[in-house]
Amino acid sequence: MSFPEILSHQREFFNSQKTKNLNFRKLYLKKLKEILIKNEDLLYEAIYKDFGKSKFDTFTTEISFVLKDIDYYLSNLKSLSKPKSVRTNLANQFGSSKIYREPLGCTLVIGAWNYPYQLSLSPMVAALAAGNTCILKPSEVAEHSMKAMAKIINENFPAEYLYVAEGGIEETTEILKLKFDKIFFTGSSRVGKIIYEAAAKHLTPVVLELGGKSPAIVTSSADFEVAAKRIVWGKFLNSGQTCVAPDYILVDEKVKDSFLDSLKSYIQKFNYEPEAKHYTQIINTKNFERLTGLIDREKIFYGGGSDAGKRYIEPTILQNVTWNDAVMQEEIFGPILPVLTFKNFNEALLQIAEHEKPLSAYLFTDKSEEKENFISKISFGGGCINDVVMHLSNDYLPFGGVGNSGMGHYHGKFGFAAFSHEKAILDRATWGEPDLKYPPYSKKKLSWIKKVL
Repeated sequence: MSFPEILSHQREFFNSQKTKNLNFRKLYLKKLKEILIKNEDLLYEAIYKDFGKSKFDTFTTEISFVLKDIDYYLSNLKSLSKPKSVRTNLANQFGSSKIYREPLGCTLVIGAWNYPYQLSLSPMVAALAAGNTCILKPSEVAEHSMKAMAKIINENFPAEYLYVAEGGIEETTEILKLKFDKIFFTGSSRVGKIIYEAAAKHLTPVVLELGGKSPAIVTSSADFEVAAKRIVWGKFLNSGQTCVAPDYILVDEKVKDSFLDSLKSYIQKFNYEPEAKHYTQIINTKNFERLTGLIDREKIFYGGGSDAGKRYIEPTILQNVTWNDAVMQEEIFGPILPVLTFKNFNEALLQIAEHEKPLSAYLFTDKSEEKENFISKISFGGGCINDVVMHLSNDYLPFGGVGNSGMGHYHGKFGFAAFSHEKAILDRATWGEPDLKYPPYSKKKLSWIKKVL
């Protein structure tokens, strides 16, 4: 079937009201969980072919997220869907007011290649939990992962309810010509603008999960061992191909040298050799060449080695970096960590605030005043104090960007809300209504209206 035909069938199926039934949603969420577990080995094999990701990392950073999301909605679907009673103002007495959450309709989820399962299936799960139909378009860059998702879903789900579309830019362009009720995109800011423009033609609301240069600030009061350990782990996880990875470090110049030594120590301890199972390949040659081009050989403090045949780039720390260097002009999205310094903490915050709002930001400090200034003086999607990356693992926190790093958010109840419409209903009694709002008007009526309103 063509994409317009699939969407037409999904529209017809949604209008049948079947997806609004909570038992229906739970049935298919359970089925999705079953087929993911049953096909776990297929998913491992596919992602390993794409960029050498280990079973451990695939489960902890991909599959476990999706299974956790499914379990969350299975446990909370009834409460999330329940109408919420709110106060009714004096002008609408006697009556009651409620907010109903209803599904939006036919949704499109466009996933990203760096975490091909998590960033495709998690928003898809939220869309289904909220009662929508869905077309999922995974990234073609992680081709084997895309094909694996298409196989296990399209063979087990009716296309009029859930369908995985394969293909590249041409297919995505064709899909974006269609009118959806919500589009959810994860990827670069550049492509996000294209998605937003296409959606605007149909007035389709969007969630854009984009990226940006996420800073990690290390002050003189920080625990250097903890900071270095957590930054090294978060930065070089998935070879730095993580949208919320620390993109660069701002460290107090008084402690720069000792902190650099701590970073080096943990890189060596964690052993990011080419054969290491916990260190993935760069996704393709294009990105490998882009990344190696960002390494200024004169500013290497540690690392810098690479192997084009294995698409391997050694964890690399750059020092004496300035805001004008090439590595600071774009999101790195790889295992290169520039280190800049600051003399004054508030000066560091000002430097961050002068650039585009990042998806994440991180602060390592022991001072409550610095924590408060970090939270209040710079804008970013979300982040951590004395850790990195882990905020996205908490279902009770919204995950999303702001400004150039995106719009809208998801995870847990926020994902359910992202794919729902809040419908306001006022239920009025048919008795006891004064004639104040009805003609003919008078000064006395106006006087009473002013008091009521």
